[in-house]
Amino acid sequence: MAATQARDQDLPQGAVTRAELAVWKREFTALRERISPLFYRPESREHAHQYLRGLLSPLQRKNGWTIAEFAGAKEPKALQRFLNLTPWSADLLRDLTRDYAMEHFADPRGVLIADPTGFAKKGRKSAGVQRQYSGSLGRIDNCQIGTFLAYANRSGDRVLIDRELYLPQESWCADFERRREAGIDDEVVFRTRPQQVQAMIERAVAAGVPFSWFTADEEFGQNRGLRRFLEEGGTAYCMAVPKSTDINTGGVTTNPDCPTRLDVLAAGLRPGDFTRRACGIGAKGFRTYDWAVIAGRERHLYVIRRNIDNGEISYFHCHNPRQESLSELVAVIGLRWPVEECFEAAKQQAGLDNYQVRKYDAWYRHITMSMLALAFLAAMARVAKKRAPQDRTSPGGHECTHADSQP
Repeated sequence: MAATQARDQDLPQGAVTRAELAVWKREFTALRERISPLFYRPESREHAHQYLRGLLSPLQRKNGWTIAEFAGAKEPKALQRFLNLTPWSADLLRDLTRDYAMEHFADPRGVLIADPTGFAKKGRKSAGVQRQYSGSLGRIDNCQIGTFLAYANRSGDRVLIDRELYLPQESWCADFERRREAGIDDEVVFRTRPQQVQAMIERAVAAGVPFSWFTADEEFGQNRGLRRFLEEGGTAYCMAVPKSTDINTGGVTTNPDCPTRLDVLAAGLRPGDFTRRACGIGAKGFRTYDWAVIAGRERHLYVIRRNIDNGEISYFHCHNPRQESLSELVAVIGLRWPVEECFEAAKQQAGLDNYQVRKYDAWYRHITMSMLALAFLAAMARVAKKRAPQDRTSPGGHECTHADSQP
């Protein structure tokens, strides 16, 4: 006992306790057993377990080569074959990942969040790659774009639950020779990113994912087709829109010659129309802004957000069928940022962007395995968050930690 306490004193703070490590191992074993039926052969099941463990490992980069080395293999051919050739369904794994996440994080007040992210790539062989703008990369670059659906609950948990690879229409969908080389089936058709998001929301609804709002950035907020789909399904949303958005205020504006651009209407707001509220906590503390509302028609609202430091204005279109308060709208708008945190965590901790595959199916396989790894990490973080302070203290008064937190 004394030797154990001494070791605890020497270990760094912030690592998991021995009890938590046991939970990690037990949960990882259960997760391995859960995914095993998706793979037909024992070798495939073992490769799946190795790949998932590798994505959860402390490796700096997590691809077929490094994961194979971590697993003790002499070469990466088996894991490369697992991603590229072995018959298994990434969509079934996607559904399992979503269900696993809901078992841990489901919340009737949960929020669905859509956002694309870019993956910088060299050459022109990788499915969907071309020179295109990526907001996450902050520039036009040779890259792939993945469209993702995230889930955030009101307890602060957030995970990725669905994904689609964006295939540009002219350079990929219309080039059947290029498609065949990248392993893209003929039945795969061009879909805009808002159409991809609609398909992902449909899957979430069909699976019974509990949520009360949908939120996204301007690319999706200004898309009429997506807004119509959400409204017809009775889905409440708060989405960013451009300042040039034309709106119908349903008689709020009495002058028929008054411009209907949103920024013009916002410019007419008086100081007393704004109220100061926080929409969440960021790296520097509470994210506090001034907020105002312009009423639209049929329970549509336009929320104006003003930065209290520089006066910068942002605009949001809200479909509010339940007539929720401004406080709720502000909270939902603030919950768009967790998707960025998901991307950061998935790329830094679960190898989301470390893949070295070119085929269409292989992209989905790696990305979905990474999403499952992220969901596992989020579940284990919740275990750590729930622990009582005394659970981390040894009899000698020192925090019990463990340097090796891998399952």
